[in-house]
Amino acid sequence: MPRRAKPPAAPGTFTVAIVGRPNVGKSTLFNRLIGRRQALVHDRPGVTRDRKEGEADLVGLKFKVIDTAGFEDAASDTLEGRMRKQTERAVDDADVALFLVDARDGLTPLDESFADLLRRRKTPVVLVANKCDAKDANATLLDAFRLGLGEAVAVSAEHGSGLDALYHALAPFAPEGAADEDAAPPIPARDAPMRPLHLAVVGRPNVGKSTLINRLLGEERVLTGPEPGITRDAISIDWQWQDRKIRLVDTAGVRKRPKIVDAVEKLAVGETFETIKLAEVVILVVDGTASLDKQDLTIARHVIDEGRALVVAINKWDAVKDRDAALKAFKERLDDSLAQARGLPVVSISATTGKRCDDLMKAVFEIERIWNTRVATKALNRWLADLISHHPPPLSIHKQRIKLRYMTQIKTRPPTFVIFSSRADDLPTDYMRYLTAGLRDDFGLDGVPIRIMLRAPKNPFVDE
Repeated sequence: MPRRAKPPAAPGTFTVAIVGRPNVGKSTLFNRLIGRRQALVHDRPGVTRDRKEGEADLVGLKFKVIDTAGFEDAASDTLEGRMRKQTERAVDDADVALFLVDARDGLTPLDESFADLLRRRKTPVVLVANKCDAKDANATLLDAFRLGLGEAVAVSAEHGSGLDALYHALAPFAPEGAADEDAAPPIPARDAPMRPLHLAVVGRPNVGKSTLINRLLGEERVLTGPEPGITRDAISIDWQWQDRKIRLVDTAGVRKRPKIVDAVEKLAVGETFETIKLAEVVILVVDGTASLDKQDLTIARHVIDEGRALVVAINKWDAVKDRDAALKAFKERLDDSLAQARGLPVVSISATTGKRCDDLMKAVFEIERIWNTRVATKALNRWLADLISHHPPPLSIHKQRIKLRYMTQIKTRPPTFVIFSSRADDLPTDYMRYLTAGLRDDFGLDGVPIRIMLRAPKNPFVDE
């Protein structure tokens, strides 16, 4: 099979893949290089499964860094074998591989097997001995010569020591300008493309989130399989769809809270919720062969409460028999349970075959457009006056008329409005729902959360 061409790197950068057997500290070093906790770290071996990418800055040396799954000698049709293929692909795509060994445990037969595999590939390798804060680390450094990869760079990813030596080991692989600390950041051109849309894919375990990601990308970028809960880290991938840049994020499946007892799963689910908070649009993938689960609605409600735009993708649609009845049931359940975002876009798809995935992306950009809607203040106040004339606010608890004086939109993403009102605290919830429904119907705000805040007039002489 011909070797895949390496993806083009940005000018002045290069790509580094961190590889090694499980639990040698690859994710800890990855987090250290990018300067934040992005990859899950746990004492249990094998936490990382998919490739995870980030932008590193090592004392002014800038490069793209890839965290990989721990190398295991397993059959290719197993989960561990599929993980190894992802690691091998990361090595082939990189300009240099950092091969980590554990200075505390010493070399193992698995280290030697992996070293033999790396020597047969074209990508240059830098041997790194991690956890060199241990007393017996020197013995491992000497023993590492028998791997045939040269002298090991001694580091402690957890404590940040040895990074100066790592800098000198990586600097020869950097293109000209990558280590120029005084270089001014480029000034974006006037016609520079829009910033990437942050798009997260969420849902319960085993509904097809990773399969959908791979179908959209057109390659086996993230691990898939029949085993539930394969994805653990939130995997961020830069992508482009019809000239629009997208930051696509695959996430761990979210089960009901009482069922989450495993420590690694708790970390993974916490990262999923953090991803939702940082996203702009969220695709909730549900299983079309089953009814809408209570957990599906819980995830959808969380997305809406965070103010994100939401699209529901009903996956496995090719296996549904009575499609009209199923689609009607899905939409009715969503409208009944999520009235705060009535009219959510629902797209039936098959991630396996790719059917209607283009329609899904069209729905994503349409809901993003609505989520960014801004309504002119003049139009809002005309609308408010007309609404009040047909259905004025009720009397307050003190039997006095509540006056809605003025309205303006203070932000988008989601559309957020302020109404200046006398006795604002007395306006009933039912009337607030009436205002929200009117905004949704009259300004085309279907499917996005709408926020309305009430404030008292600032003028102390205004009649309260």
